[in-house]
Amino acid sequence: MEKRDLKEKTKSVALKVINPHFAIDKKGFTLIEIIVLIVMAGILLPVIVVPFVTGVRGSGKPEMVTKAMYLGHQRMEELMKYIYTNGALSPTVGFVAFPTGAPNFSGENEIVYVDNNLSTPSGNVGYKRIIVRVTDPDGNTYSLYSVVTDFP
Repeated sequence: MEKRDLKEKTKSVALKVINPHFAIDKKGFTLIEIIVLIVMAGILLPVIVVPFVTGVRGSGKPEMVTKAMYLGHQRMEELMKYIYTNGALSPTVGFVAFPTGAPNFSGENEIVYVDNNLSTPSGNVGYKRIIVRVTDPDGNTYSLYSVVTDFP
């Protein structure tokens, strides 16, 4: 009898696998599951997409910063090649514009006498501070500072 029971159980399992109605009942998603998925996607997608879009919009900014700093360093190097007494390093009254050679970027520099505390004295005490400023097309300004001395 045990053999017969085992045979019947095996037969019923085999019939369930072959039965096409059994396979149809287990396929696909219900309407409720699809609605829940759409609602969850509607909540989560903005959380993911907004930072990505913001990052893409600001991706040109590093390029402008790099270019502005390059132009500022280039001007600073031009001024730093002169010795302290050279006329190119004469003190200026306020900032003086210089051509950057790049469209939409403007530059200016200022040269003033300073003392060893970087305060502005009334005359020459052996130090000059150079400030170079470059403004990018967005209106952001980047400044570089340097000091030259008359001491060996």
